[in-house]
Amino acid sequence: MQGIDVSENNGYEPLDWRTIKAAGIDFAICRTGFGKGGLDPTFIQNVNGAHDAGLICGAYHYSCALTPSDAIIEAQFCKRIIHEAGVLLELPVWFDMEDADGYKSRHGFSFTRRNITNICRAFLDTIKPLDCGVYASYSWLEDFIDWQSLGCAVWNAQWGRNDDFKGYMWQFTNKLLIGRYKFDGNILYK
Repeated sequence: MQGIDVSENNGYEPLDWRTIKAAGIDFAICRTGFGKGGLDPTFIQNVNGAHDAGLICGAYHYSCALTPSDAIIEAQFCKRIIHEAGVLLELPVWFDMEDADGYKSRHGFSFTRRNITNICRAFLDTIKPLDCGVYASYSWLEDFIDWQSLGCAVWNAQWGRNDDFKGYMWQFTNKLLIGRYKFDGNILYK
């Protein structure tokens, strides 16, 4: 199955989900927000728009957690967003553990395998009973996350022709063009 992940970074106007579906997209992973209090204002509109067009949905939460305690608060916030939205998620809630914006680097983050794995575990344990997993780049999965010990689904971000991880899902590009929009493209192995 092919899908996209979306957030306010794709714009605030409603996406043309029927065109997205017609392009062969089967699912959407919609960002709930980021950190302990950053709500993605497009979450509900994206999940509802995708569902209305016949896609199935999951969610992701971009982490700013520096400690396991931070991750617990983030998971509680993410869970509250999903509950208050009243939306059905057929796919997992993903913990987006990376440092794409440099926040962690700027705030004295401990980039150790133990710390990062403990942060992931804290989020995953708190978000349950929702189905959940970890999203990270291939290099983070190899170098920073003891994903085997987490016992969860893994979504690998490795842009290119090959998925060297072959987990639950693979993000293969950030340049999937559909209509006038550019998306992150994903393959769900089912």
